[in-house]
Amino acid sequence: MKQRLVFPRQKLGLICVGAISRPQILLQSFLLFTFLLSPIVASAADITQQLHRPLNSSVGRQSRDEADSLLSIGEKQYASGYADKTITSCLRALELYHSIGDLKAQGLTYNLLAKAYVQLGSLKEAEDALRRGLAIARDTKDFQSQVFVLNNLGTFFLQQGEFAAASNFVEDALTIAHHVKNIEGEGLSLSNLGLVTARLGDYNKAIKLYENALIFRRQTGDAIGEANTLNNLGDAYLASGNYQDTIGSYGTAMQIAKTNRDRTNELRAIDGLVTAHTAVGRYERAFDLLEQRLAIAKELQNLREELKSFESYAQLYKQQGNYLTARNFYERAIILARTLEDSKQEVQLLDQLTKMLQRK
Repeated sequence: MKQRLVFPRQKLGLICVGAISRPQILLQSFLLFTFLLSPIVASAADITQQLHRPLNSSVGRQSRDEADSLLSIGEKQYASGYADKTITSCLRALELYHSIGDLKAQGLTYNLLAKAYVQLGSLKEAEDALRRGLAIARDTKDFQSQVFVLNNLGTFFLQQGEFAAASNFVEDALTIAHHVKNIEGEGLSLSNLGLVTARLGDYNKAIKLYENALIFRRQTGDAIGEANTLNNLGDAYLASGNYQDTIGSYGTAMQIAKTNRDRTNELRAIDGLVTAHTAVGRYERAFDLLEQRLAIAKELQNLREELKSFESYAQLYKQQGNYLTARNFYERAIILARTLEDSKQEVQLLDQLTKMLQRK
């Protein structure tokens, strides 16, 4: 669903504004959450500070400076939607960190690398990066990092539909977090167990897990984690058809995220609200929210989020039967997909557009 390791506090997601099915909602819930939470904050400046170590030689200092710069550049590239460039930066940074023997820095880099691989759909490489990060955390007896990497592995296997493996990783994380009294880790692990439970269709149990997770997250004053769990809670209410509580959960998440300038969770909450309002025919409110979404994406200069906004506009206009306007937004989304060199997304959008035109 935030670093700290790099995963924690970020979330990007698609809006589903057509007919709502449980698998769609749950998949959306997972994808929005994947690799969003970890122990270290993900700003370039913070990463540089975290990785700084006094070195004995000027050569070592030069290597560190270059590696830190590459990792910071990789973060910016990932945030801008350029996962392939992120991978190039991370691999070079790993070589340098390995040459100076900095295991912690390697662990941070593997986390970012895994996120980039997931975005590109390179799942085997993503799993390898995650497991390498976990091995480093265990070698250095870094229990906090173990908690967060285990959670990331759990969400990774959840994406693959391997529920037993996902549950085992998250439960291991919860055990370690409880043992070392890591309240932040307990909140994250409970929230992730809620995700696993929701994917299995037990929404009532998932809701209880999310509510328990909120207790821990509020104890630590973790506004980003709280907004993430509220978004998860909104997903569960939406899947169970409880639109009143759905809108309440997403609405609270949106306000918390907006107050803390947590754009990732704000966008995710807007996505959920668009889905909920569309489901009950409140199209005017859905369009207002999409306008806010697009404004945020432009403010962030995030082309991938702009693309998602255009796609959501297209889907909403299509649902209303306004195919001319829907086509316009599909075409704008396709242009951005080409700009991002995301051929997979481009093909999907072209397929959606073609099917819509055939149904006219």
